[in-house]
Parts: sequence; structure tokens; C-alpha cells
Amino acid sequence: MQPVRTQFTRELVALTQDLTQMCRLAHDAAERVTHALADADLTATYEVFALDEQLQKMYAACEARTVVLLALQAPVARDLRHVVTAIQIAGELSRIGRLTSGVADQVYRAHPEHVAAGPVAATIGAMGRLATERTAIAVEGVANGRPATDHAAAVTAMRALHGQLRTELAGAADRPVGAAIDLALLGHNLERCVDHTGRIDRLIRFLETGVPPTAQGEPGDTPGE
Repeated sequence: MQPVRTQFTRELVALTQDLTQMCRLAHDAAERVTHALADADLTATYEVFALDEQLQKMYAACEARTVVLLALQAPVARDLRHVVTAIQIAGELSRIGRLTSGVADQVYRAHPEHVAAGPVAATIGAMGRLATERTAIAVEGVANGRPATDHAAAVTAMRALHGQLRTELAGAADRPVGAAIDLALLGHNLERCVDHTGRIDRLIRFLETGVPPTAQGEPGDTPGE
């Protein structure tokens, strides 16, 4: 029985390492897309697409690994919680990759022009930096098994920025409706990145305490993308 347990432990360690690597990829994607927004940088845009592709491949690999663990090792109690939490965290990181790729696509379509200028560009830049900061914190949380303690403040800050963006878009009478909608969607994607890092925080806390994410009572974490 001991060799089976040893194999399970090795697989669990490998799964955690994969999640940490996925977190780093998500952080790099958020960082590069923020740079792409600021500089209308096509190279950075392509890098975001490549990072998202890596994230999706790693998500598929993590999913396959967890299926094997659940089917062959039949984990119980905390081990089962660890496996289930891991695949949920991988799913959150996969969604962050999709969201940053969506932002990068808007940069690509606007090139060689910037996606936005003036106050709108400044607000979007601040949203991108906040998303980058929160994904960096998620890297540490997954690697160390410790959730962030300040996520509610980050959510409040991001929602304030998104509200500011909507106000700025509504006040620009000369902006085409289609362009305003695209920018609003861009802001929504960046806000959702932060929401997904909050979901990761809750999942780490669930692993640590056994309290389900839906019962933790923290603001800012809504389902879906």
C-alpha cells in the first residue's frame, strides 16, 4: 500500500508545481497585455496569445492528471479536497488566459493605433496594472498555500476603475458607439481577471480550512467569465 501512497504524493506535488507554473503564465500574460495596451506593442500582443496557448495546454494536462488521480488512487478527505481544488484553480487560470487573450485581440485589431487615448487609456492602464499585481499575488498563494488577505480592497479598487471607465466612455460624445462598447468589454475582461484571482484565494482557503468558497462571505467573486 505504501508504494501507491508514494506515487499519489508524487503526483500531487507535480500537480501543485503545474499550478504554480500556470500562475506564472497568467501573471506574464497580464503583464504583457498591460504593456501592449500602453505601447500598442504588437510583439507583446503576440506574446499574450502564445502565453494563453500554453495556459490552455497546461490546463488540459492538469485536467488529465486529476482524472487519473481520482480514478486510480481514490483519494479521501483532505487529499480529495486537494485534487478537486487543484483542477478548479487550473480552471480559473485558464479563464484568466482567455480574458487576457481577448484584450490582446483588441490591441491587435487597433494596431498601429492605440486602443484608447487620454483619460480612458490611463484608466485602462491602471486596470491592467491591478490585474497584473493580483495575478502575481496568486502565484505566491498557490506556491505557498496561503491566500491573500486584501482581495476585497483590490476588488473595490478595480470596480471603482471600471466605473470611472464607464463614466469616461459615456462622456465622450464623439466616440463611435461600437468603439465604446469594445472598450467597455476590455475593461470588463480586466475586471474579471481580478475576480478570478479572488476565486483562487477562496479555493486556497478552502483547501486550508474546508470552508467552501461560497460560504466564505468575501465580496468580489462572481461566477462565470
